[in-house]
Amino acid sequence: MMINDNERVDDLQRNGYKLIQNKECFCFGMDAVLLSTFAKAQENDKVLDMGTGNGVIPILMQAKNSKAFYTGLEIQEVSAALAKRNVQLNKLDEQINIVQGDIKEASKIFGGASFNVITTNPPYMNENHGIVNPDSSKAIARHELLCSLDDIICQASKCLKMKGHFFMVHRPKRLVEIFQVMCKYKLEPKRIKLIHPYDDKEANMVLIEAVKGAKSQITVEPALVVYNHDGTYTKELLDMYN
Repeated sequence: MMINDNERVDDLQRNGYKLIQNKECFCFGMDAVLLSTFAKAQENDKVLDMGTGNGVIPILMQAKNSKAFYTGLEIQEVSAALAKRNVQLNKLDEQINIVQGDIKEASKIFGGASFNVITTNPPYMNENHGIVNPDSSKAIARHELLCSLDDIICQASKCLKMKGHFFMVHRPKRLVEIFQVMCKYKLEPKRIKLIHPYDDKEANMVLIEAVKGAKSQITVEPALVVYNHDGTYTKELLDMYN
């Protein structure tokens, strides 16, 4: 497969899978890796990744749960095309389908109650954060320009089957808002895990699992620290990924 001048190929270190990344677009980071590990899918589950970008989350999840069926939904044409190339690069055409479309239209595109599991690594920043270039693909990935937190959770609830599982990575500062919106759309938060960059720094990410139509009770898992003080990854992080 031809690689363009503005692209690079990264080794995902799972099943020999590789990922083409466009240096001019939003490249995946630790949040996507952690979400793919935190999320769970069972055999024959239908899994939707909302805002899939270059397709990294379905590809990483397929390496762990190879008997589920994955769909990635992406609004940006360039990113959706790249995700399709990544699926082809890893010969996963039978397991992963990439659809170009708007998250706000997800239930119309796929139909209601059509997925067992939904994942999302959404834009973290709302209108309270300044936007340098609202037309750039990076800004669309980082800021709620094309869809809001409410849009994402509303559509996730519509697309999930009853007792289906919703997995999200986000910022802890918006946790109260996230819980309020989830409950509004009958997604009950069931499990959270805070992520700290270092053991003496406050959490900068949170992993959340919610279940559609579940009863109210939540498990707070032990926090995860990403880096040792010498800049190397912690054993817990490496164990979680492997």
